[in-house]
Amino acid sequence: MNFNVTDSIIYIGVDDKELDLFESQYVVPDGMAYNSYLIKDDKIAIMDSVDCRKTSEWLENLEKALEGKKPDYLVIQHVEPDHSGSVKAVCEKYPDMKIVGNAKTFTMLGQFFDLPDITEKAVTVKEGSELILGSHKLRFFTAAMVHWPEVMMTYDNYDKIFFSADAFGKFGTLDAEDDEGWDCEARRYYFNIVGKYGTQVQALLKKISDFEIKTICPLHGPILNDRINYYIAKYNVWSKYEPENKGVTIACASIHGNTAAAAQKFKTILEEKGVEKVSFFDLSRDDMAEAIEDAFRYDRLVLMASSYDAGVFPPMLAFVNKLVAKGYKNRKIAIIENGSWAPSAARTIKPIVEQLKDITFVEPVVTIKSSLKEEDLPKLQQLADALV
Repeated sequence: MNFNVTDSIIYIGVDDKELDLFESQYVVPDGMAYNSYLIKDDKIAIMDSVDCRKTSEWLENLEKALEGKKPDYLVIQHVEPDHSGSVKAVCEKYPDMKIVGNAKTFTMLGQFFDLPDITEKAVTVKEGSELILGSHKLRFFTAAMVHWPEVMMTYDNYDKIFFSADAFGKFGTLDAEDDEGWDCEARRYYFNIVGKYGTQVQALLKKISDFEIKTICPLHGPILNDRINYYIAKYNVWSKYEPENKGVTIACASIHGNTAAAAQKFKTILEEKGVEKVSFFDLSRDDMAEAIEDAFRYDRLVLMASSYDAGVFPPMLAFVNKLVAKGYKNRKIAIIENGSWAPSAARTIKPIVEQLKDITFVEPVVTIKSSLKEEDLPKLQQLADALV
């Protein structure tokens, strides 16, 4: 796929519609875009490559955009294989091309790929370094742990373009129909992939605050050339771990359906009490990444789980450990457990969740014995009142 981003910058990325799991863990029903760009000036620079799944298609796009010319530079902003997977192929095709990266870039490249000695071709840059192509002057700045340690990003002063590596990306191909707009899949992408590194994202936002940005060119998802302040504001909220909306997420792990039935009843109770939004996830069946997304999106979370092997049903264990790994905080959490003879879900969940910062536990912890009964409803009403 080739199209003009500006008069002198061409999109040369590819859509991967056959990919089922991104990073072998995130379902991508709309596939994935691997973005790459070509800057044509007195000197020609390629901005990142693509996953090895799409090397041939990408090289065709590159050759078409070059129109018989040869690239002078390959800028590697991120070494993760979905972006550097075609580096070796393009280096072999254009052996005189120089490779631009930072010190960590070149260390990690050698770990991933059996490249010929590129010492003479390496252009090592650091924070504030510039590469002049002609009218285009590229300024590089480090963005460590957004979301790998070698990540750097690039500002083009000529077209006022911010090449943002994985930041501001989203799931889905460029031609995917997206009825929900940018936010939904960008949010799921952010919290599951970048979410742990809120402090680093805040540092990034501070670095770019003085730039005039007309266009954001990420390595995944659409090119953003309108509402720039809107996208940056979203990242500001997300990276501060602030709730985006008022609402309750119910995450449920049910073995035989009784805990799920109780969760659906509790959802109804909350809605009847006027909660703005109640989202529900069956952790055994629904996309765990979407459950994580909504847990971060809303200000309250209810964990409902069956007891299992003197602990908690494994899907819930996976979910709460994921919350810890992603730095979940600044929320209210309630717990409802189910157990037939020795309820153990709550006492297993709570010590894990207590690792989280700035979490308020909403009492009471409700215990159900096997299935929801009429005498359990006052306890659910009490908990709902406390949440509301």
